[in-house]
Amino acid sequence: MTIQQFSKNVNADNINALEFMDREDLLVMVKAMMGSGIAINFHGKRTAQEIDKKVRPRQTLIKKDLSVGTPEQQARNTIIEGENLQAMVTLYKERGQVDLIVTDPPYNTGGQFRYNDKWDTDPNDPELGQLVKMEDGSRHTKWMKAMLPRLNMMYAMLKPNGVLAICIDDNELFHLGMMLDEIFGEYNRIGIINWQKAYSPKNQDRHISTATEYVLVYAKDKDIAKTALLERDEEMNARYWNPDNDLDGVWKKQGDPSAKDPLAGAIYAIQSPFTGTIYYPPQGRHWSHTRAQMRKWLKEWALYDERDIGDGNGQAILITGYDYKQPDSPSSQKALAAARYTAEYRLKKNNWPKLHFGENGTSGPNLKRNLKFVKKGKLALTYWADDDYDEPIVLGAQSWEHGESGHSQTGINELDAIIGRGHGFTTVKPLKLIKKIIQLWCPPNGLVLDPYAGSGTTGHAVLELNAETGAARRFIMIEQGAPERGDKYARSLTQKRLCNAITGERPTAYGKLKKLATPLQGGFEFRMLTKKIDSKTVLTMRKDELIDLVITSHWENGRRGVCGLIRMEQTGYKYLVGRNEQGEGYFLIWNGSDKVGQLDQTSYVTVVAEAKRANLKQPYHVYARYEIYQSRNVVFYKIPDKILAHLGLNENSDSFNEGEE
Repeated sequence: MTIQQFSKNVNADNINALEFMDREDLLVMVKAMMGSGIAINFHGKRTAQEIDKKVRPRQTLIKKDLSVGTPEQQARNTIIEGENLQAMVTLYKERGQVDLIVTDPPYNTGGQFRYNDKWDTDPNDPELGQLVKMEDGSRHTKWMKAMLPRLNMMYAMLKPNGVLAICIDDNELFHLGMMLDEIFGEYNRIGIINWQKAYSPKNQDRHISTATEYVLVYAKDKDIAKTALLERDEEMNARYWNPDNDLDGVWKKQGDPSAKDPLAGAIYAIQSPFTGTIYYPPQGRHWSHTRAQMRKWLKEWALYDERDIGDGNGQAILITGYDYKQPDSPSSQKALAAARYTAEYRLKKNNWPKLHFGENGTSGPNLKRNLKFVKKGKLALTYWADDDYDEPIVLGAQSWEHGESGHSQTGINELDAIIGRGHGFTTVKPLKLIKKIIQLWCPPNGLVLDPYAGSGTTGHAVLELNAETGAARRFIMIEQGAPERGDKYARSLTQKRLCNAITGERPTAYGKLKKLATPLQGGFEFRMLTKKIDSKTVLTMRKDELIDLVITSHWENGRRGVCGLIRMEQTGYKYLVGRNEQGEGYFLIWNGSDKVGQLDQTSYVTVVAEAKRANLKQPYHVYARYEIYQSRNVVFYKIPDKILAHLGLNENSDSFNEGEE
């Protein structure tokens, strides 16, 4: 190696000499290598592994003007404007409750990924950091340091049978895969999907043009995770027909009725009633159904009996009166003619036996395989491609089951169609791709999380699938929203796209919104993360801020993973702020204009009266500073303690009274 080559290869990513590593880093690396033989190591890895534990939950404000739908619809879905690591930490009530995380992180190609060096010591720093250029020698290290704590949080957010599907290109494919192998375990890798993002080469590519990207799919526990079947396409169904008016519907030839491996007692001769040909299972196989079943099917065609024909196998099932030793004898020919006559008569009737000899009786033994007994779908492959998209996309017009995915340009076309051109977003995943992932790994009533929501493709895919299939999936979209720092995607893209999808509005050529598409049922609540949470913050909140915090953070044992509280917007209530899906009321006792009150007999009487007025059931869920009056009808939540606990904070291990930012 020349000096120039050596200098070129030395950068912050590959300075891994032992003298640059401290004792703890060395121990972690050696233990990992002793455990699996392979370990990924990079400068600052140990710090990155601990970052998510240092992130504080945030105060959450509900933006009513950006929320869409009825209060019930808003309680089902969420858009969070804020940094995704802070948002996942704040979503403590959803931890361990997510069925599928599907996300598209920045690809570290010099145009999207930002990194703030302060995150190494303070992950709560609000700055986005500088754009990481391709020339940055430590760009891979920075990307991995940013991704590792977020991957750890994604793992924590999943249910025990949950699945992560994360999109990536070749720039960070290997680094991401190794990190996921460490976090999820190599055994829990479901697959690496290779999807066709482009259908024509780029002229500027010197060697080969990249036409594919990847989706890495990992289960939290592959033994209990489930992968659904894809919907069957027309080509698959076209292989089935029903020439005999089978009562069980269309069918196709399954093949000879044999199974793998020779099995004693299941290898014997059977005879065609049409041609007299004697058949055995293929070499190394046996008849796949019992002798009694095979005999029953054959006797529907003609008269049969069982005889030992001296072939060293079990008794053969032959045409009655047929002498296998003298097949050309008059008696054998007479028996065969009688069998053929009976079989041909049966062939003209409807609903043939499952064991048949072809449409004309001239083939070997075959089984009918009725479509109604076949799995209601097809197994997914790891290569997903589709036809070219030359025509402008029409939202809602695609039938995704007829293809495997969409192309990158399709995603941009879809975004153009729903919010208009000029958005500046150049990397948009197509709806087909995301819908297919959701169908495979999220149950019909499951929860989907996207920590890098971008233009909102994932939420849009959930809404479309719900409309198409009658499913009831929910979504949580997280996107950084900081207009003052030049990053406003949460409002200008994510919220706008999902709002238009729900209302059916589309931009016209003149930039006006007009209802041009079928509205999708649903809604969402738009939340904004603000300052860090501690007891002082909670106790100094305005009433509307505290109501937002209660609505967004509340959860109960046995009810985690269900819809959030439904905010009561009606005026005229003093304490009533929300209800759950069971019709139980939630109350915040507020004393005067500036502080939380206490539950005493007077406030309890008001709670009961407001519950009756709103037609709400017991128990009454009451948030207050103190509980002076107790009742069996009340579930009491002490402020700030219970709110902090709902956000994952513990009085014994967390400093409640940190200074504000």
